[in-house]
Amino acid sequence: MFDYQITKTSSKPVCRFIFAHGAGAGCQTPFMEDIARQLAELGIEVWRFNFPYMQTMLQTGKRRPPEKMTALESHFNALLDKSIRESESLPTFIGGKSMGGRVATQILDASEARGAVVFGYPFHPPGKPEKLRTGHLETIAKPVCICQGERDTFGTQAEVEHYPLASTITVSFLSDGDHSLKPRKKSDATLQDNLSNAARTAATFMLAHSKGKTS
Repeated sequence: MFDYQITKTSSKPVCRFIFAHGAGAGCQTPFMEDIARQLAELGIEVWRFNFPYMQTMLQTGKRRPPEKMTALESHFNALLDKSIRESESLPTFIGGKSMGGRVATQILDASEARGAVVFGYPFHPPGKPEKLRTGHLETIAKPVCICQGERDTFGTQAEVEHYPLASTITVSFLSDGDHSLKPRKKSDATLQDNLSNAARTAATFMLAHSKGKTS
């Protein structure tokens, strides 16, 4: 069963973005809502959804760990297929916040999506930089846009700049941002600055790759 909601554009959308949540919170968080609203204002229809384990969490009020990656991938693929069946001509992108973005990049090359957008990729668990989750990112063929906080504990700018990522990946760093792109109080940047910059970066990427046929 799918649990999703659509943030529509004010006119005909240029493309669609299937937007998955992170491991610990669902698709109704202020972060997800804010990004979805801003993308819609820029001509992108956004589908936010909850994975099944999150649906159960919200229904029972009891915390649950995410399902195995294969189950997450299967659910994401099923929703993507549903969206394409509803509007085959609309260029579609996938992505997400943290874990959701990781799942999207795992399924990207074998899917019909044009590309992927990730807000805060979990390159490694906090405090464990040796446990990298970058293997598939070294060979990924379709374009990927990652919006990463400069001081994200899942992969800081200083760390990420040395990773052997595929040439199809672009990483944009948000000023003094943490894993949710939030800067420290002493920073000249604000959270809204970073969210707006991330949304514009993501929209520019998707609009550019919406032109022409799927590779």
